[in-house]
Amino acid sequence: MKTDFLKYQGQTTPHPLAIEISHANGSYIYDASGKKMLDFVAGVSANSLGHNHPKINEAIKNQLEKYTHVMVYGEFIQQAQLDLCKALIKNSPQNLNSVYLVNSGTEATEGALKLAKRFTGKSEIIAAKNAYHGNTQGAMSVCGAEQQNRPFRPLLPGVKFIDFNNENHLEKITSKTAAVILETIQGGAGFIEPTNSYLHKVKQRCEEVGALLILDEIQTGVGRTGTFWGFENYNVSPNIVITGKGLGGGMPIGAFISSYEIMNSLKEHPKLGHITTFGGHPVIAAAGLATVNEITSSNLIQETLRKEKIIRNAFKNHPKIKEIRGRGLMLALIVESPELSSKVILESLDKGLILFWLLFEGKAIRITPPLTISDEELQEGCNIILEILNKS
Repeated sequence: MKTDFLKYQGQTTPHPLAIEISHANGSYIYDASGKKMLDFVAGVSANSLGHNHPKINEAIKNQLEKYTHVMVYGEFIQQAQLDLCKALIKNSPQNLNSVYLVNSGTEATEGALKLAKRFTGKSEIIAAKNAYHGNTQGAMSVCGAEQQNRPFRPLLPGVKFIDFNNENHLEKITSKTAAVILETIQGGAGFIEPTNSYLHKVKQRCEEVGALLILDEIQTGVGRTGTFWGFENYNVSPNIVITGKGLGGGMPIGAFISSYEIMNSLKEHPKLGHITTFGGHPVIAAAGLATVNEITSSNLIQETLRKEKIIRNAFKNHPKIKEIRGRGLMLALIVESPELSSKVILESLDKGLILFWLLFEGKAIRITPPLTISDEELQEGCNIILEILNKS
């Protein structure tokens, strides 16, 4: 399999982990040799309810027996799509009452940018340095990481960058600005939280100049940070929210959500302002609905903050850990060097624990397990990391 994998599949890095997967269940993934690996990554924050969750599987099977794809998004009324939209609106602020379902977080970014330009009639976009909103060309255009972007230029014109949490840069948001797009917690940059009411101040500035605030909740949303949406932690409500990853419970999905007034601007002049063939696919929507229902009807959201304390206490005052960033079950251990980070990640894999890197912060070790992970499993994984750190 590995030979064929390297031969036939397009590669993303020179050195993929190349684990041959057999099956997965709960908090564990099993390779072709039967090795059991505790998953502290959850498909990069995507498998909210772990692997092979019975309620997601049941929802998928039930929908498969009815129909799969029948028409491009927005033309036919499909129960699973409609129910998922209603569930998202039920768990959102009043101004977020219209949902457009798409295939991924990056398509949600594209749709949100188009929507902001269409509604405001303006073209300038303000984004943050070292942001990550996806990897299509429009999404890359608002990712302020030049090392990643340079080989693919020219990208979208009219994008300006500010430093996340730098209030002095808010004056760059002007009457020419269509939208400011930010991650609620910066992901690839190192799980950096907003401080000093930063997001609230950005929203105020947007209102002063007639710009829209787009918040990227692709990682922080759907319960991962102790509230349904991450922005609920920071006293702000965006004009447009982007979601994906954990919304599908392991299935590919995305959505951008706004007010009925703003979203309506995609309907006319021109018609079909955004089009997607498979967005809102009924099988995927059924999985998303099962995920949202399980997360909101259980205590999983509140439990993320308690489980965060288990992780923080396990590494408290450890000399090799300089900082623990993030919130809930979106955490990053910041260690002394990128070399130590890679050593921990790779040696943990040998010992049966899956960890991963962050895009732009080489000293970070990602910890984003399923929301369903048990206390015992959390402690098991933390003990493996501690064993490696103590010997390093």
